[in-house]
Amino acid sequence: MKKSIFSIFTLLFFVIAIQAQNGTDAPKTATSSTKKWYEAIGLRGYMQVRYNKLLETNPDLGCEQCDKSWGGENSFFIRRGRLVFSGNVHDRIYIYIQPDFASSASSTSNHFFQIRDAYVDISLDSKKEFRFRVGQSKVPYGFENMQSSQNRLTLDRNDALNSAVANERDLGVMFYWAPKGKRELFSKLISDGLKGSGDYGVVGLGIYNGQTANRSEANNNQHVVGRVSYPFEFDNGQVLETGIQGYTGKYVVQSISTSKSVVVKPNGEYLDQRAAASVILYPKPFGLQAEYNIGTGPEYNKANNTIEQKRLYGGYVQGCYNIKIDQQVMLPFVKYQMYRGGKKHELDARSYSVNDLEIGVEWQPFKNLELVADYTISSRRYEDAVKVDNSQKGNLLRLQLQINF
Repeated sequence: MKKSIFSIFTLLFFVIAIQAQNGTDAPKTATSSTKKWYEAIGLRGYMQVRYNKLLETNPDLGCEQCDKSWGGENSFFIRRGRLVFSGNVHDRIYIYIQPDFASSASSTSNHFFQIRDAYVDISLDSKKEFRFRVGQSKVPYGFENMQSSQNRLTLDRNDALNSAVANERDLGVMFYWAPKGKRELFSKLISDGLKGSGDYGVVGLGIYNGQTANRSEANNNQHVVGRVSYPFEFDNGQVLETGIQGYTGKYVVQSISTSKSVVVKPNGEYLDQRAAASVILYPKPFGLQAEYNIGTGPEYNKANNTIEQKRLYGGYVQGCYNIKIDQQVMLPFVKYQMYRGGKKHELDARSYSVNDLEIGVEWQPFKNLELVADYTISSRRYEDAVKVDNSQKGNLLRLQLQINF
């Protein structure tokens, strides 16, 4: 498998390199010829502060992968505090480094510094339609996973697709292709405030470790991912994007309740395989977003205290409306999600059954400030060897202030 993957990427590189050679004589831009590389680096960022205790009916209800300040005795919480260093250090080389200053190691240990993204894009042609991305970056699986938390309406990503890749990122090599016009459209959907996912190409292919961001590989068996997503722009200005994606690999479960004698497969290795479909109608003014995935992965079975290879499935649908009042923007939204399956990153590949409904609104009084109120009606069963019978239901009003700079 490794030899075939290497052969495909080697062949792909040399085929595209031939085309890239045709553009080597293109004139240099004024920027690249007059600026030193460090003068081309830009700096931006954002910060999110949350409060999740209003109208809370069940403090035992939480979501470990979503927001560690949800449930328990938590109060005000810095969910994210990020800076992005990015820019073209050469006509064909783009760097992107994003640390987070508010990562949470647990529900009681907050505000750790951690790298989220650290990668370089190497363009193989002068139009930058063909590029390799090397380093730690987002795995191209799912629209909402690709969408920055700075742009997303709801406070957390859906369980169904986000359970595929915790923190959405891993270390590896990705290849992206998109025509220049589509790259410009991807960028415009962000700059116009239409909650785009960013530019992850029309076609994306990649190999990556598979244990997720900031974790060492555990079995030297790389995951392989592929994604095709195409935005259709209509005469009335509306944009509809459809996509399909999938990945396969072997994941090693490392968080296990050893004191409970949980039974695992040899070396803790399980088949980790999924496929998903995405449909996005951008809010001009009405927006609709839906994704669904199926697959297989490790999941805890309380009946025999074993982590088994089991089927998983789930998705979400979200509607919103874009209201502009002078320079202000309001985006009321409603989202329903469901998920049945394990979460491989959590203790004992924790077993989940999720049904959540969210009703809320995002208000942007001006571009640098966003306020979100999100009323969540949640029913969650999440069980492992420590919490064998754990089904929680509850409602709460979640608030977030976001500063963009």
